[in-house]
Amino acid sequence: MSLADTIRSTLVPIHREGYRFIAGFAIGSIVLGLVWEPLFWIGLLLTAWCAYFFRDPPRITPVDDRLVIAPADGVVSSVGPAIPPPELGLSGEFTRISVFMNVFSCHINRAPVRGRISLIEHRPGKFLNADLDKASMDNERNSLVIETSHGPVVAVQIAGLVARRIVCWAEAPSEISVGERFGLIRFGSRVDVYLPREARPRVAVGQVSVGGETVIAEFGSEAPPPLVRVS
Repeated sequence: MSLADTIRSTLVPIHREGYRFIAGFAIGSIVLGLVWEPLFWIGLLLTAWCAYFFRDPPRITPVDDRLVIAPADGVVSSVGPAIPPPELGLSGEFTRISVFMNVFSCHINRAPVRGRISLIEHRPGKFLNADLDKASMDNERNSLVIETSHGPVVAVQIAGLVARRIVCWAEAPSEISVGERFGLIRFGSRVDVYLPREARPRVAVGQVSVGGETVIAEFGSEAPPPLVRVS
């Protein structure tokens, strides 16, 4: 293996969405350094943080239609019954599992299940602390309805106090694989997953989840799933 190959395999990939922000931070650091040298080093640290924020590491995703996988890195902030966003037209209570991402979390969002995206709906709103329960309904959000053999599963990207931009590159209608990247949120936010009530949560409030890897709920039996790498 060459030195270049070794470096590439060691470094964590950066998502292309972050390139312009990293470049902006780097240029800003140089400009500030011309004004006062210590500002350059502060800017350099912020540039490193920006690159870290937009990291996009590969994940090993359990592939089993009975399992629901974490849509994001972060801390599970709530588990319990809830009504999906009203604009989706889904009636009755679902089981909602929320994952809160701070500014140091990997912010790539991944599909929690395999299925067909039947609807994507964006709603403007406030920018409250995404860790608050009322953020689910009050904050700006983007919802994906994924039709599965177990019924509709909803993934909701929620903007937060710092996050001011929701990015979603998925389209409806289209097929999506479990663990597949569908968007991100800048900079600190939350993803809610709404599941049919028969789904059994496998996480608790306060638990740390890894997007694309952690099993957060399941349908049916508890047979161990195979593992495959999702790029």
